[in-house]
Amino acid sequence: MPALPRRTVLLGTLAGALSGALPYPEPANPSRRAPRQPSLPDPFTLGVASGDPSPDGVVLWTRLAPRPDAEDGLGGMPDRPVDVEWEIAEDEAFTRVVRRGTETTTADVAHSVHAEPAGLAPDREYFYRFRTAGHLSPAARTRTAPAPGAPVAALTVAAASCAKFGAGYFTAYRALADDAPDLVLHLGDYFYESDEGEVRDPGGPEPTDLTGYRRRHAHQRSDADLRAAHAVAPWLVVWDDHELVNNWAGGDRGRSPDRRRAAFQAYYEHMPLRRASVPRGLDLQLFRRVAWGSLATFHMLDTRQYRAPRGSGGSITGLDQERWLLNGFRTSGASWDVLGQQVFFAPRSGDGHKSDTWESYAGSRERVMAGWLDSPVRNAVVLTGDEHVHHANELTLDDRPAGTELVTTSVTSGGDGGDGDGDGGDENPHIRYREDRRGYLLTRFTPTELRADFRVVEQVSEPGAPVRTSASFVVPDGGALTRA
Repeated sequence: MPALPRRTVLLGTLAGALSGALPYPEPANPSRRAPRQPSLPDPFTLGVASGDPSPDGVVLWTRLAPRPDAEDGLGGMPDRPVDVEWEIAEDEAFTRVVRRGTETTTADVAHSVHAEPAGLAPDREYFYRFRTAGHLSPAARTRTAPAPGAPVAALTVAAASCAKFGAGYFTAYRALADDAPDLVLHLGDYFYESDEGEVRDPGGPEPTDLTGYRRRHAHQRSDADLRAAHAVAPWLVVWDDHELVNNWAGGDRGRSPDRRRAAFQAYYEHMPLRRASVPRGLDLQLFRRVAWGSLATFHMLDTRQYRAPRGSGGSITGLDQERWLLNGFRTSGASWDVLGQQVFFAPRSGDGHKSDTWESYAGSRERVMAGWLDSPVRNAVVLTGDEHVHHANELTLDDRPAGTELVTTSVTSGGDGGDGDGDGGDENPHIRYREDRRGYLLTRFTPTELRADFRVVEQVSEPGAPVRTSASFVVPDGGALTRA
């Protein structure tokens, strides 16, 4: 029998882990205590995740929740501290464990775990898992970033956004897991606070307090396809509006400070974020920079929390974050500088115009583009969520080619969508492609080119629909967007 492809072996192992098929193993170190009999039901119902990789480490996440739908939002856990062990191995069988540790978690953080192991080798694939109270978590794959400035032959990145539970099945997440990317960017609307449940039960009423937001997050992670996507690669996450409430921005629109604190706390508890993102009052630090050797730098933006007044002098990122971004451009040494962010960046006229995008902050957009054009940035790429429609856009500033925007459609929001693809028409000739189908974006970066495959799901109203590539585009190093 021929050897199975690497992807098949990996996903077979992860599927077994996600279904609970792995036994609780004997400790590799005889001095470690023997496994205990379970003292509570399986607490790993929400799966595991990793994120924010660095050259020597990564964030490992889980949350203990034997009853995810518990009315108090605490997942059926006792109100006491619980020790959770984690381990990282070089192989899927965990015969070569390289790091172990223990985290103590409490009800104050909904018994979530954010471990930050260090001392790992750069640019390396690893496998991780947790154990507590006689239970073993699913196993999952992660990886570290390359060493600073190190050459990198290729990097596969998936981008997704807008996963409304009630609008359909998360088939896109399962297909994303099958593609086994090296890194996943989630660009906002991880769930929807308001969900009519056209196809599936959204998991209760709209949340307005910490209990409600914890329950909505837990219900989202009840989906096996989402858990599989988390288990295949580290994620870089940023939010948009629905993680709090539709169209929130800055401190305006009358949003209750208590509701904002609750949503921020629950978001941190359920995302693989570093301790630097622990909420502090009405602030949660999400903008950050992740380098991938000499190949790419990811500038993850928050276009919701710090917005200044609209107009030419306004800033969709806030001036402090804008300065941080421009300073990053000035020190760039990567082949590709990638902005991971939430809302439509390119200009847009006619029926497609939305007021809640960079178009309403034209001065901010011009300053950002001028910043990368007048810096060592070699190739600028904007990855965008929010739209529920795939787009491929050319970016220009004062008639100069400036970069590329690739917009991922939604995972489910908007329902099944329509047939065919198109472009921006006569009003928006720089919009080279658009398609109203659900799916995700799969990109592959090399030193010589970026390839983007727009992946679409035939329907989300029924589970298990076919997934295909509807269009592909290539951006050569220093060149322009071209349909492949």
